Amino acid sequence: MAPQQTATAQSTSNRKWLVLLAIGVGTFMSALDGSVVNTTLPVITRDFHSEVATTEWVVTIYLLVVSGLLLSFGRLGDLRGHKSVYLTGFTIFIVSSALCGLAQSPLMLIGSRALQALGGAMLFANSPAILTKNFPAQERGRALGLQGTMTYLGLTAGPSLGGWLTQLFSWRAVFYINVPVGLLAVFLSWRFIPADAPAERAEKFDRAGAAVFMAGLIALLLGLNQGASWGWTSPAIIALLSGALVLLGVFIVIEQRVTNPMLDLSLFRSRTFSASTASAILNYVCVYTILFLLPFYLIQGRSLSPSEAGLILTTQPIVMAIIAPLSGQLSDRMGARTLSVAGMAILAIGLWLLSRLTPESALNEVTLALAVVGLGTGSFIAPNSSALMGAAPRHRPDGHGQLRGRGPPHARDHDGFGSRSARGSGRSQDQITSAVRGT
Repeated sequence: MAPQQTATAQSTSNRKWLVLLAIGVGTFMSALDGSVVNTTLPVITRDFHSEVATTEWVVTIYLLVVSGLLLSFGRLGDLRGHKSVYLTGFTIFIVSSALCGLAQSPLMLIGSRALQALGGAMLFANSPAILTKNFPAQERGRALGLQGTMTYLGLTAGPSLGGWLTQLFSWRAVFYINVPVGLLAVFLSWRFIPADAPAERAEKFDRAGAAVFMAGLIALLLGLNQGASWGWTSPAIIALLSGALVLLGVFIVIEQRVTNPMLDLSLFRSRTFSASTASAILNYVCVYTILFLLPFYLIQGRSLSPSEAGLILTTQPIVMAIIAPLSGQLSDRMGARTLSVAGMAILAIGLWLLSRLTPESALNEVTLALAVVGLGTGSFIAPNSSALMGAAPRHRPDGHGQLRGRGPPHARDHDGFGSRSARGSGRSQDQITSAVRGT
């Protein structure tokens, strides 16, 4: 290889790790914010003299907005460039974090969290696509595993840092901490993430599909979230769930008919994609249930201080941070199926252990259960994500449904389950993460 070619290859190799660093800092910040907020919910409830049902909206509104907008911002990143959407999301996230810290009432805090979710959706929908574009298929699992490590480091630092900041200052400090971390992440992202290549052909944004999908998903999540408090047979809940069913049905019809759909439904013809999507959804349901409920169990049910509860809650992400990069690296060698199945089985055991906790349970039992959950989740996420990102071709189809530059069979990505990636799905890998999050 010529010296100039060697230097170019070395520069490309170095750049991809700098991209991972930039994405990793942003991932750390968003994970830190999520774990910190969950830990301080009991304190926020007491400070505002509000009910748990009201404070719950600090988390609920964030999830509703993020879930409703992920698919749209993933598609917008494809059309306008992932880097620009990613940086815009960071700016919104930083400003809204400061507004959360300045909130003087539960309503102001909930509104600021909705704005924060807008920025968060831009980050979550585009960061895996940026990594996938800058890492070759044979290193994808390793890259996603290292990104997972940054996620778990944020989750690790969040509970203890949140408890310490809350006791030393107030719960407002847990939002202000996002500002300096976010500014660092913006600089790294602006400096190291390559600009997106110009689109080969002009495509229109599916506004109708985006609007209908967001309305349907929000109606569904709101109905499921408030069913217990409003009554599952109440007119409001029945109207929300029925409306969600109708709207999501209309969304499917729209996506089948428009030229440039928000979500190409042919992706789900791939068994790998469908199975990985369903598994990821179930995993997120389990993990986020723990993140919300355990702080209340430890602080209100066991009368621990925020810092003590935070220290116990760090058990899960510490184990995840250790296991995730190892699992990702193994998935590059042996495929994703075995590791993904084993991870979900271990997670089930951890959830069973948590379900047996009582107010008299020893804290060691809580720690052990969280460690098992962390082992299972850390083993699952990187292999499953790698298989998911490899479940569609890299290149968009041309106007006749043929993939451009697809290359010979040996050049196509491996899906992580022992078979080649789905062909002719009609959507690039850049869309997959937003499709999963949105569904």
